Amino acid sequence: MNFSFIIPVFNRPEETKELLESLSIQTDLGFEVVIIEDGSKNTSEDVIKAFSSKLNILYLFKENSGPGDSRNYGMKRASGDYFIILDSDCILPTAYFENVKTALQQNYVDCFGGPDKALDSFSNVQKAINYAMTSFFTTGGIRGGSEKVEKFQPRSFNMGLSKKAFEDSNGFGNIHPGEDPDLSIRLWKKGYKTTLIKEAFVYHKRRIDWSKFYTQVNKFGKARPILDSWYPEYSKITFWFPSLFLMGIVFTVVMLFFQFYLPIFTLFAYFLMLFIDSSIKNKNINVGILSVIATIIQFYGYGKGYLLSFIKVKLMKKEPKKAFPELFFK
Repeated sequence: MNFSFIIPVFNRPEETKELLESLSIQTDLGFEVVIIEDGSKNTSEDVIKAFSSKLNILYLFKENSGPGDSRNYGMKRASGDYFIILDSDCILPTAYFENVKTALQQNYVDCFGGPDKALDSFSNVQKAINYAMTSFFTTGGIRGGSEKVEKFQPRSFNMGLSKKAFEDSNGFGNIHPGEDPDLSIRLWKKGYKTTLIKEAFVYHKRRIDWSKFYTQVNKFGKARPILDSWYPEYSKITFWFPSLFLMGIVFTVVMLFFQFYLPIFTLFAYFLMLFIDSSIKNKNINVGILSVIATIIQFYGYGKGYLLSFIKVKLMKKEPKKAFPELFFK
């Protein structure tokens, strides 16, 4: 197979530099790198030139149209017959590409996803958000921390896709976020298989603070009922958990007025478990505390977005693009 890395970037030359540095020291350099500049004003052109002697790079500039369309744009112009899609805020371990090739040679699939981890150099907030997004105790490991998933849905920050599957599916749609589960489901319906390659992990830097994290997970919550309305056969009760968490908070407060303390003790025990687990895994008590905050923001943002979208899309039968235009690129 001939491989092409597909990387959309938007006003992030420093991130592009870090990612290309990690690509340039891979144990196997047999790949093409396609950088798609998505209408950036602060471009990565000078960074690309600095790595042109180390990597086989194709640099493309286009008007801004969002990450999904930019990935499609790059895949149409790449020379490879298998694409590895990354976000620009990722850093690769040196054996990443070698691990991908080995896994596909042993068990070929047309679409794969890989987990994400945090580097020691990441800030405490970045580590805490990484924990909240990947821990079994917060998301069930659906972002790559667990193989106990009926059908793994690759996420586009770290995803592989064959040229055949891309051409057959027309790639990513214009919803964002939600474009990656949308693609996975369309691939399943066409008979393609997806899988998790645990060894193909990346260090996902996540350039976000608390406010941006809330906005991100709130959009995730809004997108899910839209996907459920498109593909009801793939809807799961677990998608309700963050919203149920919010309802549980309200119930807990109400019960305090009646001097019934079991719910508050249960909630405290859950947060204590998160604190201990994150503190041990990150070897940092401060990260443990911040992980509890990140989890609360994640559940609140996602749960609130899910409820709002469920009411508008599922109950009121509103057209998703009219109900939530911010989730769709033109």
